[in-house]
Amino acid sequence: MGANIFVLCGAGISQESGISTFRDQSGLWENHSIEDVASPEGFMRNPELVHQFYNLRRRQLKSVIPNKAHYALANFQKIFSGKFLLVTQNVDDLHERAGSCNVLHMHGQLRQALCTSCKFQIYYEEDLSLSTECEKYKKKGSMRPDIVWFGEVPYFLDECDEFLQTTDLFISIGTSGSVYPAAGFIQMLNPKARSIELNLCRTEISSFFSETRFGKASEIVPKTLNEVIEGYK
Repeated sequence: MGANIFVLCGAGISQESGISTFRDQSGLWENHSIEDVASPEGFMRNPELVHQFYNLRRRQLKSVIPNKAHYALANFQKIFSGKFLLVTQNVDDLHERAGSCNVLHMHGQLRQALCTSCKFQIYYEEDLSLSTECEKYKKKGSMRPDIVWFGEVPYFLDECDEFLQTTDLFISIGTSGSVYPAAGFIQMLNPKARSIELNLCRTEISSFFSETRFGKASEIVPKTLNEVIEGYK
């Protein structure tokens, strides 16, 4: 198993666990514009609203659990002897709770806070507010959710770009194919690399993949990963 495998996950892998997606009609964007709750400008205008929005999402994590797709990836990582990179656009911690390690969160994490003054990052699972103090900067009101908002640069782009250059198999799970730069990863692959899209339906970038498989993540992810393992034996 000397191959290099890159797995990119989107909202579709966590939706079955009960995590509301941002673009769902019944999701947490309801009654809030993107500019109000997912931009630096929105945070400057109304930090109380932004804190309330993400506090609710952080609390939701306590009531959900990983599903079969998360566990399948964690198990795959344990038994695969090649190089494996797991990158997620999700801000939940379901991969880690399923047993995956070294997960790269491109868009930040709900259970992490960031100081706007000194960029100090800290694990944080309680509610954030204007009275929350930065442990390093010792200033109240500077802490925000460590979420990559619209207009901000995602985390770990250099690491992703470097791994993509040597990727033998690229698997995209539950991504919309419309959020860049992640949606452009498929076009950065070596032409000889194999690519598999796992999703509920076709996306804007489905035509770029060598294989597409549709269905629930909890069903098609374990099956596909089992086939991959068998193929590398």
